[in-house]
Amino acid sequence: MKHEEANKEIGSKGAKVPRSRGGRKSKKSSPQSPILNPQSLIPNPQSPAPNLDDWLEIGKIVSPQGLSGELRVYPVSDFPERFEVPGKRWLLRSGDTEPQPIELLTGRYISNKNLYVIKLAGVEHCDQAEALRGCKLMVPASDRPQLDEDEYHVLDLIGLEVFMQASGELVGTVVDIIPAGNDLLEVKFHESFATDKKQQTVLIPFVEAIAPVVDLKSHRIEITPPPGLLEINN
Repeated sequence: MKHEEANKEIGSKGAKVPRSRGGRKSKKSSPQSPILNPQSLIPNPQSPAPNLDDWLEIGKIVSPQGLSGELRVYPVSDFPERFEVPGKRWLLRSGDTEPQPIELLTGRYISNKNLYVIKLAGVEHCDQAEALRGCKLMVPASDRPQLDEDEYHVLDLIGLEVFMQASGELVGTVVDIIPAGNDLLEVKFHESFATDKKQQTVLIPFVEAIAPVVDLKSHRIEITPPPGLLEINN
């Protein structure tokens, strides 16, 4: 399953989620976008809340890297091209309601830290990089990479209703995707299905053998859980 979370690319969710397959494809971003002014990164406590329905968060700047203006980014996207392929991205500052365009020049992955190190146009030294700490990297929600067969965007899975395939009984609703060796669907039980009122949710492996039917048009997933799976969190 690939992630880019609601309103993140997976990670709040907009990533992709494979049921057992990988593969990544991307759209090339347009070049040449202006750099924002790092000196303007002062939050305004009276600013209205940002409207992010049209945007996906792909990562968050956590610190400068070295002295030449490079930045460390914690990814919330499963698509490495978001950080490695040069082109236009958008930066959301604390207190702003709209992301501002910015140009990604280079990027590389640091595997032992699960971080990307990126270089942005106009950020030439450590002080400018420090001013961007905490800013979020964004892409338009319409810029979803092409998925392979049996892969799904996290945003498309959240909210789907889950049914027992054999009986048609409504189990509940997908409320989250938990990244793991096999991604897990976190399903909130429907009140008519829950036998133990203390157990509100269950984790269901998102593999074809257990979730053979994913019908986005009908807004439903059908499951064939092995005995005991739906009580595993008790």
